[in-house]
Amino acid sequence: TTAAPTTSGTGEPSTGEPTTGEPDPCTASPQALADCVDPAAYSADVEFMAEIRTPGSSHWQAVQDLCADRLNELGYEVQLQDYGSGVNVVGLRSGTTSPEQLVVVGAHYDHIADCSGADDNASGLAATLEIARLLARPDFERSVVIACWDEEEDGLIGSEAFVAAAGTSEIVINFNFDMIGVRSDEPDSQSVPAGFELVFPEPSAEIAANGWRGDFIAVITSDKASDHALAYAAAADRIGLRQAVIAIPAGNETSDLFGDLRRSDHASFWDAGHPALFITDTGEFRNKNYHCIGGPDEVSDLDLDFAAEVTRATVEASAVALKM
Repeated sequence: TTAAPTTSGTGEPSTGEPTTGEPDPCTASPQALADCVDPAAYSADVEFMAEIRTPGSSHWQAVQDLCADRLNELGYEVQLQDYGSGVNVVGLRSGTTSPEQLVVVGAHYDHIADCSGADDNASGLAATLEIARLLARPDFERSVVIACWDEEEDGLIGSEAFVAAAGTSEIVINFNFDMIGVRSDEPDSQSVPAGFELVFPEPSAEIAANGWRGDFIAVITSDKASDHALAYAAAADRIGLRQAVIAIPAGNETSDLFGDLRRSDHASFWDAGHPALFITDTGEFRNKNYHCIGGPDEVSDLDLDFAAEVTRATVEASAVALKM
């Protein structure tokens, strides 16, 4: 594997704090922080991460090391959460007045055997680390938790272990990325699960009116996370990012009827009663190379500008959740 990138796209060290002694313009507001996303740094991380990352492989270890090293560099308190069959990398920056309240941003770093994983989930993991860089700059009332989950592909094992260990901690919101890099302007490039239009008539009608183009980010929310979904939609609207907010009916977050909308680490939070958003390009409902079914899942097939804009909207929404 190639060496992990250590600088931002501007050539500056990829650290959280400015070094000039001047006030940091990025920390003026959630919007200003979001506008400091570095698309070149994001793209460099995706390029590095995208190779095969089967748990236990050399590149799985290299990406795990990148997560830990980057979070250490940014000033997070880093834990390698070894829960037996795998290892989560978890970074913590404690809040100033309400440190017991946690805002969790995470993505899984493992992938299936014999398959590259650019969209799934280098695209989401790179967003997580770019958000970590920006959330390391201001002080927040609430605590920031950055998580690189292991063993998502084996049944959400890593995130379940984190949620179990968190116990009675107050998790304000989990922003979970799983595949954010595929976008298409082509008509009929987007499909939906069977029966989707019956349960979610409004987003279904919007997608249909747009010619079933896969040119939006899906924001799948539990009822408890609805305020955060609205904040995300507002952040996306500000930068012209198309989004579809898909709200699971209250009390149905754990239902098998919504299995297609539960297939990532946010479901571990839903199952424990915590608010969570699933931010996704919808995987196989748009990406023909999901799990290498139609071909390799490679960086060349991603829209990295789109993914950087998704990252940007999430920075703003997470800063709002942190009470910036």
